[in-house]
Amino acid sequence: MSSQVFPTKGNLMALQKSYALAKKGYELMDRKRNILIREMMTMLEDVRVVRNELSDTYKKAYQALQEANITLGIVSDIAKSIPLDQNVSVSYRSVMGVEIPEVTHFSEHVKITYGIGHTNTKFDYAYKSFLKVRELTVKLAEIDNATYRLANAIRRSQKRANALQNIVIPRFEADIKFITEALEEKEREAFTRQKVIKTQQEKRKLMNKE
Repeated sequence: MSSQVFPTKGNLMALQKSYALAKKGYELMDRKRNILIREMMTMLEDVRVVRNELSDTYKKAYQALQEANITLGIVSDIAKSIPLDQNVSVSYRSVMGVEIPEVTHFSEHVKITYGIGHTNTKFDYAYKSFLKVRELTVKLAEIDNATYRLANAIRRSQKRANALQNIVIPRFEADIKFITEALEEKEREAFTRQKVIKTQQEKRKLMNKE
């Protein structure tokens, strides 16, 4: 690209300004990437813990449900009496321009909405276990979505930082070097010409005196 840049002082000043902006952009992008990585690393252990806990809770809940089905018959009709839970809200916080979701569940006091006389302790345990599943699912949804968004932002930041570091900045450096050397060569040529002209003028003066 250097051969396509006209070696003028105006172009050199413009390139130097763009070069400084590119370096600043790389520093900011690198800083953003590091902050996002730290943010995501704090969540990865939580993801592992919550997933393991959710898996164990699911197993216990389905086992209890199976035992309830065995002792009570199919409990789907009883389960229909339990109202849908819509007490979930989502808000967002910004981390270096990345919108991180915060899922909040407003848990109410557990209310038994089904007839106790038609159920047993197996069904009660299954019900409480699935309430725990709900809480863990809400938490996992928040962390999973956050880590996914952070991972995408980190990849984009890494890609832009690499482009600046490996393509844009070296190109500006090459162009600045090309123009600087070309201008220095022109200055040397101009100096040489002036020196030759001055020498010729002095010779003419000596010849005129003679």
